[in-house]
Amino acid sequence: MTAQACAHITAVTTVKHPKRRECDECVKIGASWVHLRTCQSCGVTRCCDSSPNRHATKHAKASTHPVIASAEPGERWLYCYPDDAFSEY
Repeated sequence: MTAQACAHITAVTTVKHPKRRECDECVKIGASWVHLRTCQSCGVTRCCDSSPNRHATKHAKASTHPVIASAEPGERWLYCYPDDAFSEY
């Protein structure tokens, strides 16, 4: 993971935060998650890659939405899937 912003990350002007602190996809199937990530294109919150179902990555691949933000309290970072880029905000 690189430590600099890419064009996708710099295009995020207002960070979207989770409406609820849960992965809707995990809730539907009765699964648990480790950490949550919020899509910066559409605002959905899904579970991270440390979680068994990796719903945030699945969402990014299916939707081609490039950037997620950590939805964890106290964490302030963005990650871009296509560019494997990371930036704190």
